Amino acid sequence: MAKCDACGKEENMPYQCRHCGGTYCGDHRLPENHSCPGLENWNDPSGVFDSGFDDTVDGSGGGGWGGSSNSSGGVLAKLGLDTGPGSVFSYFRGNMTFLFLGLMWITFAFQFLVFPALGFGLRSQVWAAVFTISTQHPEYVWTWVTSIFSHGGFGHIAVNSIVIYFFGRIVEKYVGSRDFALLFLGSGILAGLGQLLIFTVQGVPGSALGASGAALAIMGVLTVLNPQLRVYLWFLLPIPIWVLTVGFAGISILGIFGINVPVFGGGNVADGAHLAGLVIGLVYGQRVKDKISAPGQLQFGGGMGRGPGGPGGPGGPGGPGGRF
Repeated sequence: MAKCDACGKEENMPYQCRHCGGTYCGDHRLPENHSCPGLENWNDPSGVFDSGFDDTVDGSGGGGWGGSSNSSGGVLAKLGLDTGPGSVFSYFRGNMTFLFLGLMWITFAFQFLVFPALGFGLRSQVWAAVFTISTQHPEYVWTWVTSIFSHGGFGHIAVNSIVIYFFGRIVEKYVGSRDFALLFLGSGILAGLGQLLIFTVQGVPGSALGASGAALAIMGVLTVLNPQLRVYLWFLLPIPIWVLTVGFAGISILGIFGINVPVFGGGNVADGAHLAGLVIGLVYGQRVKDKISAPGQLQFGGGMGRGPGGPGGPGGPGGPGGRF
């Protein structure tokens, strides 16, 4: 545990101020709550303080939605959108993990309840065109995003939800909601496209769905920030997160070459997407590791199964002519 420099409170998940370098609890994480020297430079473009929560603060972009590099405000402010306290966008700060989880389960309901009720059965042409990214129709650009939130079954979405819930909240805290959202969506899209590339090289048609590319990117970030972070699998087995990451990387590489690991189930796994997401997370973690600090222990519940029963993805490949 780390102690807050302001009040001495022991904290499992401390915040490190990127401006003064101090370590603080949740009550003192903001610069104005721990007498950060940057407060003296408010509205000074050369100052160190920009919390990302107030567009009136000048400085280089932070992780907030309104962070900017000049006094004209953030990107959303330039578009004429209110990002201040009480605005719609203010509710997303610190809550993107939960927003993405909510979208995953809403999409799941549409997949298995709404669409079948409307006459579009599972794996039907319309269903696949909405929820899966495929080699048959890579030009369906909406599926680059919808496939991230779609899943192949309850076990698939349940395990991805566990990974994102435990790991995502930590990463979002330390990189900011805006950067976390970009990481999640960017890694999910690139992981899906990466899986299509693998299918193309292998000469087989296929499709993919699921948030595992994004989930593994998040895990990759944490691996770089703290490779010795203890992860309690199934709430019982403590292992360093780097072991989990190396294990997934090895299994994914073997899977790409057609060698399946029986302990993790059958072959309906998008190993290329897994590996792409993991690599993206590791690269991004290297980029931000000097700016933040991560906790030393995390209890992570849930098995690491694959395919429809685990992080399959973006999902296990499938769809018309593909493999589910």
